[in-house]
Amino acid sequence: MKMLAAQKTLLLLCVGVSLAHDFITSEQFKNIEERLRATEETLNELKRENEALRTITKASRDELESIQAENKAKKVAFSAGLLASGSQQFGPFDTRKTLVYQKIFTNTGNAYDPNTGTFTAPVNGVYFFRFYAHAHPFNQMAVSLHKNNQLQCSVFVLKPETNVNGSNGVVLSLQKGDEVCTQLWENSWVFDDESSYTSFSGFLLFSL
Repeated sequence: MKMLAAQKTLLLLCVGVSLAHDFITSEQFKNIEERLRATEETLNELKRENEALRTITKASRDELESIQAENKAKKVAFSAGLLASGSQQFGPFDTRKTLVYQKIFTNTGNAYDPNTGTFTAPVNGVYFFRFYAHAHPFNQMAVSLHKNNQLQCSVFVLKPETNVNGSNGVVLSLQKGDEVCTQLWENSWVFDDESSYTSFSGFLLFSL
C-alpha cells in the first residue's frame, strides 16, 4: 500500500514537472528534484523491506513444514501377525530366515515393511518391540530379534510335549535408518493361523 502511494506521488511529480517546467523558478525546480529523490529513496526502501518480508515468510513456511514433518514422523507404531489368512507351519530351514509378517493390524508411519518383515526407524528415538512365537509338539522353536543384523533377544523351546507360546520384548535406542526384524533359527519351526499366535509389534516411546 505504501509502495503504491509512493509510486502515485512520483508519477504526479513527473507530470507536474513536465507541465510546469516553463513556469517555475530554479529554486522551485531544485525543490521538486529533491522531492523526487526522496520519493525514489522511499520506493527503494520499500522494495528492500518487501524483499526482507518475502525472505522471512519463506523461512517461516519452511520451518513450519519441517515441524509438521517431524511431528508426523514421531507417530510410529505397528503390529502384525505372521499369516494374513489360513494356517501354516514355517520351517525348518538350513539357515536363519527373516520372518515376514503379512497380517497388518496397524502400521502408523509405515515404518514396517510387510514385503520384507523389516522395521526401519524413521527418526532417532527409543523404541519398544515385542514378538510372539507358537510351537507345536516335538518341534524346536527358536526366534530372535535383530537390530542391524545383530541379535538382541530370543525365545527358545526345545521339542515341547504340548503346544507352547514364547514371547520376548526389548527397548532399543535407534538412529534414523536402523533396521529391526525377527529371524527364525535354522532347524526350527513356528506355527501360525488366523488367530495370529506368532506376531511382531513395536512403537516409538520418545524421540531423541
